[in-house]
Amino acid sequence: MIEIRNLNVDYFGNSALENVNLDIPFGHAVGIIGPNGAGKSTFIKSLLDVIKKRTGKVMVGGKDISEYRRKIAYVPQKNDIDLSFPITVKDTVLTGTYPNLKLFRRPGQKERDRALQCMAMVDISDLADKQISNLSGGQLQRVFIARALAQEAHVFFLDEPFVGIDLVSEKIIVNLLKQLREEGKTILVVHHDLHEVEEYFDKIIILNKKLIAFGDVADTFTTENIRRAYGASLGNVIIRGMGGSGND
Repeated sequence: MIEIRNLNVDYFGNSALENVNLDIPFGHAVGIIGPNGAGKSTFIKSLLDVIKKRTGKVMVGGKDISEYRRKIAYVPQKNDIDLSFPITVKDTVLTGTYPNLKLFRRPGQKERDRALQCMAMVDISDLADKQISNLSGGQLQRVFIARALAQEAHVFFLDEPFVGIDLVSEKIIVNLLKQLREEGKTILVVHHDLHEVEEYFDKIIILNKKLIAFGDVADTFTTENIRRAYGASLGNVIIRGMGGSGND
């Protein structure tokens, strides 16, 4: 599991995360939800040391997460990606194989075949020679998920993967994430749409600078917890379905 202890993070001089303590078991699709400014993206970036922690430890199996880094794939938000860099789709996906290469070794046929296989898994084989700057939002998201797949990771961190993408891309990505979970992989997804929580995830983390709740969707995705996280911003929201609080 991923063990998080006393995590505190500042962002531009302000507290972004406060004293988060959490154990995330492997083998689940975990949604990370909360209002805008709640620290959701900061949370996964701080776990990976993309953003510096003020205090805290993040461990996997009792060892610092840095020792597990090769087995973790990170798909950032689209606005964190430099699209001006001249690189094709197939070469972008191929970079996912780099963490598993020995020092000074270049990708060979095995790695190229792996990249092609991963492109096929997200239905972008026909885009292989396109520059990433010429892709739609949904196509671009699939490229970076293919790159994560090429890494042969055990844990996947995705930051808002469904924002600004088409329905076809969303369906492909959702089905792939479900397949990865069935294979025993662990997926952590920063997500903003409450309507899809029960369909996409089996566990959720609810954040608003502090940890509001964590657990199985059926137990944790409740009207009470959502109101604690979002306050008055959602009005008289009622969570419907199995995660509700009986107010259907």
